[in-house]
Amino acid sequence: VVEVDEVDLGVGEQAVALAKAVGYDSAGTIEFVASQDKSFYFLEMNTRLQVEHPVTELVTGLDLVEAMLRVAAGEKLKLKQKDVKLDGSAIEARIYAEDPVRNFMPSTGRLVRYKPPREGTTVDGITTRLDSGVGEGGEISVYYDPMIAKLITHAPTRLEAIEHMGEALDAFA
Repeated sequence: VVEVDEVDLGVGEQAVALAKAVGYDSAGTIEFVASQDKSFYFLEMNTRLQVEHPVTELVTGLDLVEAMLRVAAGEKLKLKQKDVKLDGSAIEARIYAEDPVRNFMPSTGRLVRYKPPREGTTVDGITTRLDSGVGEGGEISVYYDPMIAKLITHAPTRLEAIEHMGEALDAFA
């Protein structure tokens, strides 16, 4: 596993070059796989925001949804790639309504207990963010994906983000 900040920053330039080459001018995700020797290889391009976009938002301080909506409304982006600064590290965990006894099949019905951890940023710069569309007493339907929440943590270092994720998951009921 190679941390993003250890990979040659050429990956950003390659992503921009690829988007320009195909004339793409909206928000999206270009994914690469990095090797131990810091080389990287193109994996895929998604012309939409990925479910992991909160990780990028916390590391860059940018609201990607707002930016995408502004571009869709015909506005020009107000920043250039060189203006995007990375700060700290973020990690995301997905919370699913699945039944481990049934090989993690989706579990539908009433959400009897749902107590997420407290959201916010501490004085130490550690952030907990929860993106969820459910609440205690809500219904988990057969018509949608069983993902009920995304829990995202951000901290000055990758290790702190991982440690805080463990604490946030432990606080989740």
